Amino acid sequence: MTVQEEPSKLLLLPEADTAFDDYFQDADALADSPLAWQLESNATLLEAVRLLLQGSSALARLRLWALLVLVGQGRAFLGRDELTQLFYALRPEAADAVIKRFRDAGLLSWDESQRQYGVTALAQQVADLLGRLAEPVEDELAGLLSQVVGADQLGLLQGNQVHMLQAQLVRLHHEFSDAIASGSEFRLRAARERYDRAARLIDRASSTITTIISHAHGERALEQAARALGLAQSRLLAMAAQFNRALQQVDRQRVTLGTTGITSTDVKRWLQTQTQLDRLGADVLHHPVALAALSPHDMLDVAEAEFERDRPQALRDEPLPVAQAAPVCDLTAVALPQELAALSGLLAQWASDTSTDNSAAARAVQEALLADVGGLAARYAQVAYKAQLLPLLGDAQAQDLPGATGELARQPWRVQWHTDLAAQEHPAVTHLSSGQLAHVSTTHPTHSS
Repeated sequence: MTVQEEPSKLLLLPEADTAFDDYFQDADALADSPLAWQLESNATLLEAVRLLLQGSSALARLRLWALLVLVGQGRAFLGRDELTQLFYALRPEAADAVIKRFRDAGLLSWDESQRQYGVTALAQQVADLLGRLAEPVEDELAGLLSQVVGADQLGLLQGNQVHMLQAQLVRLHHEFSDAIASGSEFRLRAARERYDRAARLIDRASSTITTIISHAHGERALEQAARALGLAQSRLLAMAAQFNRALQQVDRQRVTLGTTGITSTDVKRWLQTQTQLDRLGADVLHHPVALAALSPHDMLDVAEAEFERDRPQALRDEPLPVAQAAPVCDLTAVALPQELAALSGLLAQWASDTSTDNSAAARAVQEALLADVGGLAARYAQVAYKAQLLPLLGDAQAQDLPGATGELARQPWRVQWHTDLAAQEHPAVTHLSSGQLAHVSTTHPTHSS
């Protein structure tokens, strides 16, 4: 004999007469709940949502569609004809039923004196609350982040909103961890795309999340939610390295079929498009592979030829090469350009002229660079080469060198360049930086080369 339990008090109470606190065992716990108090404060909004969505699923969608169209038209007051024109797509009886339900729920008001309907503030609140149902389906993380960021900007952020965002980050972390542990290439790549989108969203909202964490001091619930949110954010962003390692492991396991360029990933993707895999091998079983009959001596000949071809040749003794006379050659030194000696000789001549005439203690740079070489006008290359030689004048290291280079460095002249360009009447050079060669006393003895 089984003992039947006493029917619950809730089952004996009619649903219409049951109060909210009758469902709780302790009325004090209900009184201490901030969430219950907030729901009680929004009882009018909750009742309007209940009346709007009461009935079948089709009726609920119809009323929600009509409410969003009504609120979205941008006018607060409409006449009967304007309201009928707004719902022109509905049947007359359906439009009348929707308008009557809106008036019962307090979403529409009727002004008898003006003979027009007015969209109430309660209708706007219900539309804001249920408006996301009409938005495109998107990542839940984007919606939660937009709510948190918007509420923080307006100073209306609460701890439960941060907790919902934290829970979504934890769910994403578990989903991505399962995808990494599965080892499936397709699941990994799909999860990596979702991870990249989530990382971009978190990166865009990182400043707001940091602000929430830094400004949460003093509010215990919000502070705890902010700390948990920061931990969940760091754990999720740290998974990038795990995805990279998993995808690298998949790439190492990928096999290319011969020289066709087809990989095992391509084969898997093609097999996923086939609806009846059991029929792929039906025709193959009817035509099994048969071994062609060959005579034994033909097989031996082919095998011996292959062995002989691949067998390495034995090393053989080779005699040393015969003696050969060394070729006759001349050791010649590279001749220095004649411009170097010509420039050095010109500067030496100027130095001797300066010793007799102090007025020639400074010379224009153009005179040295554009001087004729071998009785012919200097070419552009010769002018450029001599311009590169001028920094050797007075160089401490080059003065100790023997030969023409050291002789040029020991010349008692110093080059001084100016910033302006001077026009030249020369067949190879039209403009040249102005400057002068100043004579100085010789500080090093002249060595003969």
